[in-house]
Amino acid sequence: MTDIVTPEVLWWALLPVLFLSAGGMLLLTVASLVRRLPDALPQVWTVVTGLAVLAATAPMWNEVRDSGPRSFMGGMVAVDGSTVLVTAVLAVAVVATALLARPYLIRENLPGVELYVLLMLSAAGGVVMASADDLIVLFLGLEILSIAVYVLAALHLRRIESQEAALKYFVLGAFASAFLLYGMALLYGATGSTRLALIADHLSTVVLLEDGMLLAGIALLLVGLAFKVAAVPFHAWTPDVYQGAPSPVVAWMAAGVKAAGFAAMVRVLVVALGTHASDWSPAVAVLAGMSVVVGASVAVLQTDVRRMLAYSSIAHAGFLLLGVQAADARGTAAVYAYLVIYTLLATGSFAVLTVMGGPGDSAHSLEDYRGLAHRRPVLAGAFTVLLLGQAGVPFTGGFVAKLGVLAAAVEGHGYWVAGVAMLAAAIAAFVYLRILVAMYLEDGAEDSAGAVAVPLGARVVIGVSCLGVLAVGIVPGPLMDLARDAVPVLVGG
Repeated sequence: MTDIVTPEVLWWALLPVLFLSAGGMLLLTVASLVRRLPDALPQVWTVVTGLAVLAATAPMWNEVRDSGPRSFMGGMVAVDGSTVLVTAVLAVAVVATALLARPYLIRENLPGVELYVLLMLSAAGGVVMASADDLIVLFLGLEILSIAVYVLAALHLRRIESQEAALKYFVLGAFASAFLLYGMALLYGATGSTRLALIADHLSTVVLLEDGMLLAGIALLLVGLAFKVAAVPFHAWTPDVYQGAPSPVVAWMAAGVKAAGFAAMVRVLVVALGTHASDWSPAVAVLAGMSVVVGASVAVLQTDVRRMLAYSSIAHAGFLLLGVQAADARGTAAVYAYLVIYTLLATGSFAVLTVMGGPGDSAHSLEDYRGLAHRRPVLAGAFTVLLLGQAGVPFTGGFVAKLGVLAAAVEGHGYWVAGVAMLAAAIAAFVYLRILVAMYLEDGAEDSAGAVAVPLGARVVIGVSCLGVLAVGIVPGPLMDLARDAVPVLVGG
C-alpha cells in the first residue's frame, strides 16, 4: 500500500494570509449576523488585523535570516526576505487605508463594512503574490487581489465617475489577466513546469534550439504584469480610476497593488527568468522609458490634482522598472527600497487628497488648493514634504529611491534609459511645483477659509508618512541594508 505524502506546511509563514483572510471573513460574518455594529468596530478590526500582520513579519524575518529561505506546500509557496518585506509594506498600506476610510465613509454616507472586508481580502491576495513560487499560485493571488479592488473602485454608488472607473478597470483587467494566463500556459509548454524554481533550473541547464514559445510566453506575462503596475502603454485605466475611485481606495491601489505587482514581476522575470534577461530586459527598459516620459509630460497638462498624481504614479512605475531591467541583485534591492518609500509617499499624499476632497469627493482641482498654506499651514507643509519626496529632492526618501534605481540602471549599462529618466524627473518636478505655487503663492476663495477639517486618522497617516520620508532621506542606511537582505531567491527546485 502506497503511503500518502502530504506536503509540508509552515504555519508561521502563512500567518499573514491567515490573519487577513480570516479577519475579512469574520468581519463579514459578524456584520451579516448582527443587525447594527458599533460604528468604529470595522475600522478598529481592520487596523488591528493590519498591525497583527505587521507584528508577525518580525519573527518571520528572524526565522528567514537564521534558517534561510524556505519552500513549502510542494514547492508552490516560499518565504524569503522579499516575501516578508512586501508583506510588511502591504500591512502598512492596509492600516493607512483603514485609518482614512471611516471619516470618508461618514462624510459620503456610504456603507461602513464592505470596504474593510474587501481591503483585507485584497491584501491577502497581495501576500499570496509576494510568496508565490508557482505561476498558478501567482495567478490565484493576482485574481484575489484584483477582484476585490474592482469592487472597491465602484464603492461610491452615487458618483457616476466611480462606476465608470470600476467598469473600465474591470474590463481592461480581465484582458490583462487573459494575457497573463496565456503567457503562463506558453511558459509551461516551453519548460514543462509552472514552478518558478523548476523553470529556472530548466532554462539554466537546457539549450532551447527553438525558443519562440518561451519568448511569446515571456511577452504575454510582461503585458499582464505591466498592466497591473500601470506601465505605459498599459496605463490607460490609471487616470480615470484614480480620479473616479474613492480616495482611500486610491491610496491602497497606489501603494499596495503596486507593491504586489512589482513583487510578482521581480520573482518571475529577475529570479525565474534571469538566465534569459537578454530577451526581456530591453523590452522592460523601453517600458520604463515610455512610462517616465509619458507620466511626467502628461501630468504637466492636468489641472486635477488626482489626475496629476495618477500620471505621477505612472512615472514612478517607470523608475521602478529601471531597477527591474537591471536584472541583478543591486537593481532588485533598489526596487524593494523604492516600494517602501513610495508606500509612504502614496499613502501620505492620498491622505491629503482624502481630506481635501470635501463632500462628494470632487474638490480636487488646483483651484481648491489655492491658499491652502494660509488656511491650513500644517497640512500644506506636510503635503510639501510629500511632494518634494515624489520629486526626488535631496534629504527626502524620494531622492534615495530614485538614486538607487538610476545607479542600478547605469551599472547595468542602461545608460540611455537612465538619461531619459533623469530628464523626465526634471519635467515631473514642474508638476509638483504647480501644486506648491497654488498652495503658497496664490490666494484662495474667501469663503473657503477654515473649511478643511483633518480627522485623527488622516493626521496619523500624514504624520507618519512625512516622518518616514524625512528619516529615510537623512539616514538611508538601515532601509538599504534591509532591501539588500530582501533580494528574493528560489528554493525547492
